[in-house]
Amino acid sequence: MSSILTNNSAMVALQTLKSINKNLAMTQSEISTGKSVASAKDNSAVWAISKIMESDVKGFKAVSESLSLGESTVAVAANAAETITDLLNDVKGRIVAAQEENVDRSSIQQDITALTDQIGSVVAAAQFNGLNLIDGTSTELVQVLSSLNRDTSGGVTAGQIDVVRQNLSTTTPASAQSFGTGASTQPLANEAVQVTGVNTGFAAAATDPVTSATVTGGNNIVVNFGAVSAGNSYQLTLDGLSINTADGSSATGRRDFQFVASAEDGQADVINGLASQLNAFFGAATNSTDGYAVAVDTSAGTLTFSTGAAAGDVDVGAVFQNGGVPGSTASSGGLGLLQTLDVTSDATGALAAIDGLISQSIGAAAAFGTVQNRIETQAEFVSNLTDSFKSGIGSLVDADMEEVSARLQALQTQQQLGVQSLSIANQAPQTILSLFR
Repeated sequence: MSSILTNNSAMVALQTLKSINKNLAMTQSEISTGKSVASAKDNSAVWAISKIMESDVKGFKAVSESLSLGESTVAVAANAAETITDLLNDVKGRIVAAQEENVDRSSIQQDITALTDQIGSVVAAAQFNGLNLIDGTSTELVQVLSSLNRDTSGGVTAGQIDVVRQNLSTTTPASAQSFGTGASTQPLANEAVQVTGVNTGFAAAATDPVTSATVTGGNNIVVNFGAVSAGNSYQLTLDGLSINTADGSSATGRRDFQFVASAEDGQADVINGLASQLNAFFGAATNSTDGYAVAVDTSAGTLTFSTGAAAGDVDVGAVFQNGGVPGSTASSGGLGLLQTLDVTSDATGALAAIDGLISQSIGAAAAFGTVQNRIETQAEFVSNLTDSFKSGIGSLVDADMEEVSARLQALQTQQQLGVQSLSIANQAPQTILSLFR
């Protein structure tokens, strides 16, 4: 049935054209924005997910900036610690030179003082944006923002990398050890340190050995240690050593090696401490052909001194007194102990102390290097993670431009056909006029 009041064909054509125009408008929006989901009405679930991920990307940008700042700060501290290690090795070279018999120790001490001042300058300059990790002014951890961690419930927590400060200050108060002045209250047979033998050639000074023996070339002598208490002062004296001189020859001399026990020290600490001093001195100031050596047996509480077959006689003596003060260590006083080193009065003690200070700076440089490597790894991870997030967001909301281009062409064609269909449908009532002619 034909009707001039109701044109069903035109209504169908009009609805089709409206649908085509709607799809065409959506396609044109995708082309102009580059997104298939540009607002919440396009796809609320996907839009919400993308916005959360976009907020995380912005957060990771701040994390990346924090890591860059932390990396620079730690790098400055690490470079300073390495420089300080080199300077301390220079100090050790001067101290080793002072072990010789006929050298100008006053001039050597001036060099050591100058190097100490240079180390102080390096420590003071080792700051980045006002933060100095090695000046010993604080022991608080420095936390570097390293990540944003989102759990399954949507909660976000900040992750941090802890940077431990290292004390390499040369101005930290430090004190050299003080040998005890109180005589032993124990009978000789129960002394805390003894050399089996008879007294040989030592003067009767306050800190001269009370037990001693002579070691001939190729032989050894055992030094026995007893119980250890805080303030116990131990001295091993070697007289008759062949010590190198500056002109390449050698001279016979005497050296005292002292260790004052702290409350934390035990028998093994005393034995190892003295053995370390002896080995350092033998390596620095004696000829290897003399064969001076020490061996320790902490389970038996003994230290054994031996000489080479070609070496001359060496008198070995032991001293034990009470009331000593252990003094600062490298770990407790930073590098402040440098201020107490004096090769003009105690070259042997300076040699024993410098290795601890070098170990302190090496440990600081290693610690900073570890953290620096961790920060660099985390920075690279955050950069890659940010790229992954951006890629994920793009796959959710970005428009496929190849697909959109093809759809646009199809919709434009459909639109043209829809317009023509609607025009034809609108002409249908005109045909009814021919029936009335």
